[in-house]
Amino acid sequence: MAPHRATTRLRYGRLAATGCALTVTLVAVLGGAGLLPGTGSPRSVEQTVEQIASLDAAAAAAPRRDVDPAAGADPAARSRVVTDDDQRFTRADVTRAARARQSLEVPARSGEGRRIVFDMGAQRVWLVESSGAVRRTYLVSGSLSDNLDAGTHEVYSKSERAWGIDDSGSMRYMVRFAHGDRAAIGFHDIPVKDGRQVQTRADLGAPQSHGCIRQARPDALALWDFAPVGTPVVVVA
Repeated sequence: MAPHRATTRLRYGRLAATGCALTVTLVAVLGGAGLLPGTGSPRSVEQTVEQIASLDAAAAAAPRRDVDPAAGADPAARSRVVTDDDQRFTRADVTRAARARQSLEVPARSGEGRRIVFDMGAQRVWLVESSGAVRRTYLVSGSLSDNLDAGTHEVYSKSERAWGIDDSGSMRYMVRFAHGDRAAIGFHDIPVKDGRQVQTRADLGAPQSHGCIRQARPDALALWDFAPVGTPVVVVA
């Protein structure tokens, strides 16, 4: 009688759970980083983390099914994460997702405590709680000119409505924290001129303004509520 050989069988459910988790993480991270088109209001970091955790738990509880052990002999199959709907994400996709997640982290040497952080190079803002937790992070459009110095500033004035220089339109939720050569520098929503926004929300993430930092309306309102006069604003290059 030929000796019995144990056959190693892959647990399809475990692969599905892993694939689901990585898929959700990839989409959530790339969307939060502004690398995928979004619909609706931006989600906070905490909301995204909670959503991922919830879906990961659901995936882990999914029924397990076995697959053909022969699939384990295919090097290409081992390099993929396979989900129930046959979507495939390579290790390169996962690496890109990890890098996108790192881009959402508060920049090093950006101070401590409750503050606003603006990275001029990344064109991104963080609203940071006193505990160090990030309440919100999102893409913005800063100035086309080199009018802002890196360093620590402070919110010194706020206006629900304001008007730009050189007939550049009107804006809402202005939060001023620095002084430029010709006008104050602050955060506000995308200006409106002649009844239309001067840029689209999809254009955020690249310099576009005459001197201030433009934000999508939900983000402008969030920063307005977050930042009373005296709130530190840390600008990094």
